[in-house]
Amino acid sequence: MSSTPVATAALAPPPTGSAARRRKPRSRTAPVGALLVFVGPFAALFILFYLVPICYAIWKSLQVVEREGTFGQATEVFGGLTQYARVFENEVFWQSVGRVLLFGVVQVPVMLGLALLFALLLDSPLLKGKRFFRLAFFVPYAVPGVIAAIMWGFLYSPRLSPFTALTSQVDLLSADFVLWSIANVVTWVFVGYNMLIIYSTLLSIPTDIYEAARLDGAGQLRMAWSIKIPLVRPSLVLTSVLSIIGTLQLLAEPQTFRAFSSAVTSTYTPNMTIYATSSVPNVPLAAAMSVVLALATFILSFTFLRLTRRKAAS
Repeated sequence: MSSTPVATAALAPPPTGSAARRRKPRSRTAPVGALLVFVGPFAALFILFYLVPICYAIWKSLQVVEREGTFGQATEVFGGLTQYARVFENEVFWQSVGRVLLFGVVQVPVMLGLALLFALLLDSPLLKGKRFFRLAFFVPYAVPGVIAAIMWGFLYSPRLSPFTALTSQVDLLSADFVLWSIANVVTWVFVGYNMLIIYSTLLSIPTDIYEAARLDGAGQLRMAWSIKIPLVRPSLVLTSVLSIIGTLQLLAEPQTFRAFSSAVTSTYTPNMTIYATSSVPNVPLAAAMSVVLALATFILSFTFLRLTRRKAAS
């Protein structure tokens, strides 16, 4: 009985010499050169413009300014946590923090509610001219924040606004209304940005789910409430976190409004307080404020994420 090719191959001795070297599997080692080429520029920029400034701010916040006599030359020496104690005793700084927290409690839900509404409208088959409305909703985000603040500042001004019937009756730049006037500018700018994030999530939902809902007799409103909104919850969480961070970093709009309203002081928001403190100059105290503000932003964002995850899991 003749042997088959399979049996012959099985009984054959293992290859030796050059044949064994040719058949040796290649080791999957990471190409170090390629990693350095692609990751190196990002790592260098990340370290230079992110980690180094953070470390410098922390180091600077541990310094104190000392003078020899009343008009002596100022020198910085190590002071431990002295500047952080001064931050927690600084009422102006914490008043600015409370102001932006009030701003965020009102402005963020309104902005995200409008972004969700516009995204649902764009995703609805009942809306005509979706390309036009998608562009119209997003165009304000293309306007720089300073330009938008200047434009709205003129619209709010009683002497320059074309809506004098309103601005002559209600001073939108007064101390009672200027915070909400700024909130309107921020909402106008960032609704389109958040809308696109939510709308992209809506586009990724499988159409089979909608077809099954239609077979069950669900209308557009029912599908939006029971299907679309629950499925875009991760996008809502993401936009909420970004909005919380942006709220605590509010700077451009109130800084621009100082030219239109005397109610906006140099310490109106935390970032404005930090900038004014560094201009005194008291850079160590400003650095300590920056570190405290960064930690507060992290704690608020992390707490919000934990609460939303716990609610989603329950």
